Amino acid sequence: MIFKHIFSVVVVFAFAKALSAQTTATPGPVISNFGKTYPIENPDFVTNTSLVFKAVFDVSKAPEDPATRNPYIETIARFLNMHAKAGVPVENLQVRMAMHGQASYGLLKNEFYKEKYGVDNPNIELLEAIDNAGVDVILCGQTAGARDISPEKRIPLTQTALSAMTILLQSQAEGFGLIAF
Repeated sequence: MIFKHIFSVVVVFAFAKALSAQTTATPGPVISNFGKTYPIENPDFVTNTSLVFKAVFDVSKAPEDPATRNPYIETIARFLNMHAKAGVPVENLQVRMAMHGQASYGLLKNEFYKEKYGVDNPNIELLEAIDNAGVDVILCGQTAGARDISPEKRIPLTQTALSAMTILLQSQAEGFGLIAF
């Protein structure tokens, strides 16, 4: 009977230890304040660290709560961090973000975001971090026009294009893989 109890305790402890190891996300080497990732030991699909990873992220959605940072933008930080941790040289990570739709309001300067939503823009620090990491932050010009997101209302790191469709198609023609949500 005591062996069953000891065995049960050992199994529960081992399970708890395994579970805690799985849920520990750590900051990354590219963007330390955002995009925590989980270690994956001995993956079956091995990352080819000699490739140049060219990705264009299609970001059109935003959280319902305007005080919440956009998780689709943070995915870009996670992409950079996890691949750098896996051994892909940072110079081999080429990333663009096509912003359109509801997500485009995340590019507003704080004063205009606050005017629209009544809260500070929670995306600015993240956008500055991904811009500093070399990500091209590109706003759909059609969205900018339709939603009155003029140049003076946008954070300065924002680039514009004719449309999100143009960003996505041209990027793919240039060898960027599409990451859409």
